[in-house]
Amino acid sequence: MLSASKIKLIHSLAQRKYRLENGLFLAEGAKLTEELTGTFECVFLAATDDWLSRNHPKGIEQIQPVTGDELRKASLLQTPHDVLALFRIPDSTCDMDIAASELCLALDGVQDPGNLGTIVRLADWFGINHIFCSQNTADVFNPKAVQATMGAIARVQLHYIDLYQSLSRIDKDIPTYGTFMDGSNIYTEHLSPSGIIIMGNEGNGISTDIGKLVRFRIGIPSFPAGRPTSESLNVAMATSIVLSEFRRRI
Repeated sequence: MLSASKIKLIHSLAQRKYRLENGLFLAEGAKLTEELTGTFECVFLAATDDWLSRNHPKGIEQIQPVTGDELRKASLLQTPHDVLALFRIPDSTCDMDIAASELCLALDGVQDPGNLGTIVRLADWFGINHIFCSQNTADVFNPKAVQATMGAIARVQLHYIDLYQSLSRIDKDIPTYGTFMDGSNIYTEHLSPSGIIIMGNEGNGISTDIGKLVRFRIGIPSFPAGRPTSESLNVAMATSIVLSEFRRRI
């Protein structure tokens, strides 16, 4: 039986303050739980008897059989799954100079957890191992972001840094690309197989200070040129197009 205190803990992890305080994040659903268990330390798993009879999770500190009703009370989802788990938030550090040998993403103030999770999933698909995030970017361990990654956080590492300072200090030979509405046509520009691609905030794009550090300003043109169209693309949509074009050049 799930105790009231355990349910309270699970619910508290919707807030960043309590995720940091407890060093834990929540994942719900069989596929997501299974993917993350191999990468992150699982300290607690609650599942129905039916799920446990079909699965045999190992290396978990505490496994709690529960009823479907108990899971519904604990879940943060509108349609709960038959398993949820708590994982330890890992330490993650990486020197941005790694972009000298591989393509990396940088996120400047992406606010929506769903957008962030989708971007992580896209990074996984396109073979991006590292994402460098400004401190005002959404927390990837927000439950909504975790769900949206569909397990991609098991393979893509996110690093929360002072983005301005880090970009200011990287090797000058590392190309930095930024996406702008008035940027040069991405389909005709030279694109490097390594470097840093910066994606900006949903409403304001790349901030002024970060924009000054961008060496190559690129943009996604609408078609045909001059035709009235939507004001802009969703940041996750734009990331998918940009990453696809970079990888197409390999």
